[in-house]
Amino acid sequence: MNKQIEFYESKLAYEMDPSDLFDALENMEDVVVIDARQSFGYEKEHIPGAINIPHREMSEGTTKHLDKSKTYVCYCDGIGCNASTKGALNMARMGFKVKELIGGIEWWKFDGYATGGTGATAGSEIQCAC
Repeated sequence: MNKQIEFYESKLAYEMDPSDLFDALENMEDVVVIDARQSFGYEKEHIPGAINIPHREMSEGTTKHLDKSKTYVCYCDGIGCNASTKGALNMARMGFKVKELIGGIEWWKFDGYATGGTGATAGSEIQCAC
């Protein structure tokens, strides 16, 4: 039983779902959202307020302006993409507190949240079933 508890606790320590991220942003928690995709994906559509640092470009130099006291939430397209995993790993290796957004921007939109960018969506009335 203890191994199960440890497993689920560790998942929650390193992952969050769109509704948890939305709540964290609404409650002005110290969370920064990072779109780990290439810039053309970010420009087309992104989570409002997210910053774009493609995982391939993450380095001490490209992250030196970031506050290590905050929690960073990396995302990508969705379950068919691992840019968020690579980004989260890069950020963790550089000493940042980081989580990965389950389902990426795909699940963010599926849950009805708005997006920004040239292909922005307005979102819909949100009522999480979690």
